[in-house]
Amino acid sequence: MPPSSRAPRESTWAKFKRHRFHALVFVASIAIAEVSYRSGALGTPEHLYSDLWHRASGVRFTPEHVALVVVDDKTLAEHADDPMVFWTPLFARAATTLREVGTSVIGVDFLFALTPEEWITRRNLAGNDALRDYDLAFRTELNKGQVVLVGSLVRGNPGEQDGLLLAHPDYLLSLPSTDFAGHVAFADLLLDQDGAVRRFEVTLPANLPSDLKVGAPRFSLGALLAGRAAGVDPSTALWNVGGRAIATNQVGTISYAGPPGTIPRVSMSRVLAPDAARDPAVQALRGKAVIIGADYQGMNDVHTTPYSGRLFSGSGGLMAGVEIQANVAETLLSGKTTGDIPRSFRWLLFAATIGIAIAAYARYTPWKGLIVLAVVWVISVMVGFAAFQHFRLVPTASLQLGLLAAYLLAYSERLTREEREKARVKKMFQGYVSDDVVDMLLSSEKKLDLHGESTLITVLFSDIRNFTTISEKLTAHETVEFLNAFFTRVVAIIQEEGGRIDKFIGDAVMAEFGVPYPFPDHAHRALRAAVRMRAVAAEFAEWMRTRFPDRDIPPFAIGVGVHTGEAVVGNVGSATRMEYTAIGDTVNVASRLEGKTKNLQCVVAASADTVRAAGEGVETGINDLIQVKGRLEPIEVYEIIDVRS
Repeated sequence: MPPSSRAPRESTWAKFKRHRFHALVFVASIAIAEVSYRSGALGTPEHLYSDLWHRASGVRFTPEHVALVVVDDKTLAEHADDPMVFWTPLFARAATTLREVGTSVIGVDFLFALTPEEWITRRNLAGNDALRDYDLAFRTELNKGQVVLVGSLVRGNPGEQDGLLLAHPDYLLSLPSTDFAGHVAFADLLLDQDGAVRRFEVTLPANLPSDLKVGAPRFSLGALLAGRAAGVDPSTALWNVGGRAIATNQVGTISYAGPPGTIPRVSMSRVLAPDAARDPAVQALRGKAVIIGADYQGMNDVHTTPYSGRLFSGSGGLMAGVEIQANVAETLLSGKTTGDIPRSFRWLLFAATIGIAIAAYARYTPWKGLIVLAVVWVISVMVGFAAFQHFRLVPTASLQLGLLAAYLLAYSERLTREEREKARVKKMFQGYVSDDVVDMLLSSEKKLDLHGESTLITVLFSDIRNFTTISEKLTAHETVEFLNAFFTRVVAIIQEEGGRIDKFIGDAVMAEFGVPYPFPDHAHRALRAAVRMRAVAAEFAEWMRTRFPDRDIPPFAIGVGVHTGEAVVGNVGSATRMEYTAIGDTVNVASRLEGKTKNLQCVVAASADTVRAAGEGVETGINDLIQVKGRLEPIEVYEIIDVRS
């Protein structure tokens, strides 16, 4: 490997500090992700991802354990003359048919707060003894123990106790052994902060008065139907449903089978039809938990679910409460309960993803790091969606927060450090190279190695001839005045050609081309600068004659030596004063060539190495072999006449 291509070596202490900082960023980012997950601070974006995955999945699985018998628009039209309070005989017929076809349990998602008799009595229409037996068939079905009724919790204000809204006492007393907890369930749904239904409670917590607690309903409708269908004892604290142990105090995530309409349904009008037990659609309900509920136009029992939105297509509509209850029961009976990924796997996912991202951030620029962040961000979404297909929830938003934190932390320190370094470099070279070269150096991906590097450069030396004689004929102030006037012109040329002023040595100036910014055409630039300096020197001779007439000073002239070769470049000096400079044989040869311009009787002398490196466009004059001090072999040297760009 050539010396100019060697990568700067990083000190052990610098490596330790860099790795220590990245380790701190790694730990802090994982901690941020974990805390956000445990605190639920990102509940809303996590829900947004979950909803997105539901809509992207469409129908997730085929429900096999639950079905609906719906009071739809057709059913309402067939019984339009009957107020709903008089429908108990219809529900009795439906329950009888469902028992005959072999359903496992029947939930009725209607709250029967009144009996027909009480409704008649309240309107002073009593007088017909037949009314007393109007809903006898319904009560008989209740007594057989296969029907589950619904009630509702009446939540009290803060500091107040809750109340119960249950079916009429006549119906409650018809239940076998007045087992309210096993035959009455709550139709209440658990709403998230945005009003959507994503979770369910097996047991609804209630702050009931002591006289209502004993024997009061405890379970949600979907959960109780699943428990009854699985044959568990509702009084136990742990249910074995769907091959899983379910704690009755559990809050679970509903594994929706699909968008509205996915749960199999049969119109109640078909269940009420003559010979309904022979209907294949009704017979298909055998062995299933069935919920009788409302699903007609204009009803109020509709709710927002993860499917209540559009992803390219889909209805994006609300879901009837009865179908949500069915999804709860199907979740438990199918064993397809959606849960968070295990803690160990969550930590491993956080560590692997954030660790890979930080490793990339350490290597790439902020813009490339932003691309890495975007790629890993998308991958995290894909991982979350893949896990969702297996009924696992990945805390995608929390993971992405950790990735974002890692990006900001890693690059904030890096940008701060780089800004400090840029400020230091700018201060070091400002005034020695043009602002354009400083900007190019700072924006370059090649990092400047101030500790020293060997690289190919072109060195230029310029000296004023007869300076001692001139200075003897001028005052000290006049000497400084003409030097500053000439150097101002020379420095402008060198900086315009991309060179760097290394130092002023009395009346001489030393400059390098190719450092600190590695222009590939540094030799050509150096020769072009030398030719321009020759022209400026000729013009400056007139300035000297005009400024110092009658001083009998010799004509103003300069000599310029240029050589291209390897040189060691870096900060050289002591602990109290450092100087960025070039050292080595290349510098010595350039200085010697400048001194030989008098013997060659030319202004600009360049080595053959520089002429070859400059390429086409260089017009040369005198060619000679000269011996310079410090070299055994002679050097081929050329007079430079002109340089064409």
